[in-house]
Amino acid sequence: VQLQASGGGLVQAGDSLRLSCTASGRAFSANVMGWFRQASGKEREFVAALRWPDKLTAYKDSVKGRFTIYRDSAKNTVYLQMNSLKPEETAVYYCAATSARYVLSAMRDPFRYEYWGQGTQVTVSS
Repeated sequence: VQLQASGGGLVQAGDSLRLSCTASGRAFSANVMGWFRQASGKEREFVAALRWPDKLTAYKDSVKGRFTIYRDSAKNTVYLQMNSLKPEETAVYYCAATSARYVLSAMRDPFRYEYWGQGTQVTVSS
């Protein structure tokens, strides 16, 4: 199973970006996919997660109302739409997936995810 993340880039504060994470591989059946980020010198932190088919979502408090996670099942892709980006959100963004159907609290835990993408750099200038 491979996860391919893309869509990062250099933007100014207040701009938007949409990250994509496409899953491929044999018999892959994820029930939860999430986005995490890691800034230089800091620990990896949860950003957002989506569980299906019930479309349960979870967000880091600081991104609520600005970020949206959603899925295109036909393309096996999960997106993270990020609006009103802030300089402190500069980080490498990683997508992750798990076949487990976790409750909300577990969806925030990076150790619950078996599969990880390679990361995509998001840089927000002030």
